[in-house]
Amino acid sequence: METKREARLRRAKQTRKRIALARATRLCVYRTNSHIYAAIHSADGGEVLASASTVDKEVRAAMAGKTGGNKAAAAAVGAEIAKRALAKGISAVAFDRSGFAYHGRVKELADAAREAGLKF
Repeated sequence: METKREARLRRAKQTRKRIALARATRLCVYRTNSHIYAAIHSADGGEVLASASTVDKEVRAAMAGKTGGNKAAAAAVGAEIAKRALAKGISAVAFDRSGFAYHGRVKELADAAREAGLKF
């Protein structure tokens, strides 16, 4: 029987395989109970082009002392990653949710990134 983590990694692997076939720049999301992380990887997967997380000083300032494990923090990370990507000339990405359900904090991050100008 497959554990919860193994099932998530299996789903993530399938998504990454499809994104790799499309040769797209991808926006990867990873979440823990305390924080949420986002990174934009190059089409070949060999380089991180931009990143943001609830651990960054700029994002923590925007959160105004709140914890990193809520929807407001995810929205702040989404807006920040979009700002950093657009500054580097990246406007279109493929969304890689890393096997996590598209719900809650993951959805909030995606919506904030879209509102800030990223297309996916």
